[in-house]
Amino acid sequence: MRLVIARCSVDYAGRLTAHLPTAPRLILVKADGSVSIHADDRAYKPLNWMSPPCTLKEGTGDEADVWTVVNKAGEKLIITMEEVLHDSSHELGVDPGLIKDGVEAHLQELLADRIETLGEGYTLIRREYMTAIGPVDILCRDAEGRTVAVEIKRRGEIDGVEQLTRYLELLNRDPHLAPVRGIFAAQEIKPQARVLATDRGIGCQVLDYDALRGIEDDKLRLF
Repeated sequence: MRLVIARCSVDYAGRLTAHLPTAPRLILVKADGSVSIHADDRAYKPLNWMSPPCTLKEGTGDEADVWTVVNKAGEKLIITMEEVLHDSSHELGVDPGLIKDGVEAHLQELLADRIETLGEGYTLIRREYMTAIGPVDILCRDAEGRTVAVEIKRRGEIDGVEQLTRYLELLNRDPHLAPVRGIFAAQEIKPQARVLATDRGIGCQVLDYDALRGIEDDKLRLF
């Protein structure tokens, strides 16, 4: 991973145009080729980014202070450096992956055993389907035989949708699996996460932990 802290401006040219005026920012260049621009007040979310596959070209000569990042769709992220305050590279190695808490891991196990919860005719391909960027919680097929990737969270937030989006981008490059659609499953899904998932064509499924365990709701019913 390369970490660059610089006073810079950023211009995006693609489906729309966007401009970030000059300010101090952190630029992350990861081993997978992704480039993201961060401020100090946005938690984990970048101001702008380019997902892999993409290429980074650093300028030379009179344009040495200009970085151009281009993805496979021809969209460009142009970073103009005014002052580089820090530039370092670090080898992080292979990440062991996220260790999920007991409830989340149990949700995955229960849903795999009761995959029909997602819909009639669903069949399990496997749990923890490994990809180059980590394991997909559940890979299954719907009643029409289409591949479905399921990301499971105890509480569904925007970062979970982003994670599933990355998996889908990768899985859809495999001709044996494509087209692959996604389902974001959680005990609770935040409104912002649901909006983002819907915008990206990802389905949402609220999971009832007790129902998956076969425990009946003890509330009185009139019907």
